Amino acid sequence: MRTFIPTPSSATLELGFFTVHYYALCILLGILFAIWITKMRYINQGGLASDISDLAIVVVPAGIIGGRIYHVITSPAQYFGDSGSVLAIFQIWKGGLGIWGAISIGALAAYIFFKFRPTSLPFPALADAIAPALLIAQGIGRFGNWFNSELFGKPTDLPWGLEIAESYRPNGYGGYETFHPTFLYEAIWCVIIALVIFRAPVFKRLVGTGSIFYFYVAGYSLGRLFIEAIRIDQANLILGLRLNIWVALATLLTAGALFLWKLVKNPKK
Repeated sequence: MRTFIPTPSSATLELGFFTVHYYALCILLGILFAIWITKMRYINQGGLASDISDLAIVVVPAGIIGGRIYHVITSPAQYFGDSGSVLAIFQIWKGGLGIWGAISIGALAAYIFFKFRPTSLPFPALADAIAPALLIAQGIGRFGNWFNSELFGKPTDLPWGLEIAESYRPNGYGGYETFHPTFLYEAIWCVIIALVIFRAPVFKRLVGTGSIFYFYVAGYSLGRLFIEAIRIDQANLILGLRLNIWVALATLLTAGALFLWKLVKNPKK
């Protein structure tokens, strides 16, 4: 008997006059876990929990806005094309948050916050505290794509193939029923990288240097290269490759080099 991963029949929960979007719930749940994990790691370094609580008020909306801006810039036809709608830009509950924009704008907001507000620890300590927290948040958030029946990969007959209704299949793929569950691949990869950060002895001596954040970016980008290579949703291409592949490659090389540089600067004592 053939097995597969079913796609939820609905992306929303109707509560009277109020509609709950599962995508938004996944994002919210990821944010809550990120705040909690960051706070615990920050406290373990000697920091004050209030720093993280205050920071969240700034970074969370900045990350969401940054993620949305990146998505809109890299997918303009959905909003400015002949069949697009500018007002759809604000409908983030339907999906469309680019992680690269969320990380960059969120990190910039955090840096400014630590630069101009007195905090118990310096910015590199925060960066290292938040790195695995972001991975867990991203892993949880990816389940929102599952509920929305979006961003899946190429067709596959593997037992864990994701069943996609015909109405959600891209042009040219109407005859296929199951696809690679890239949301699950990314969620698992994020958890693996987070566990490496939590458990690998090398990171214990690097806490507070900013190195762990670079490792997070490099590790996540490495997995994203594979995931982007098998996705079939519409995307802008550069030299025949998806834009996000180039972005992932650039961030992998940059963050990887910075991590190795930090590693050399902080030899084991």
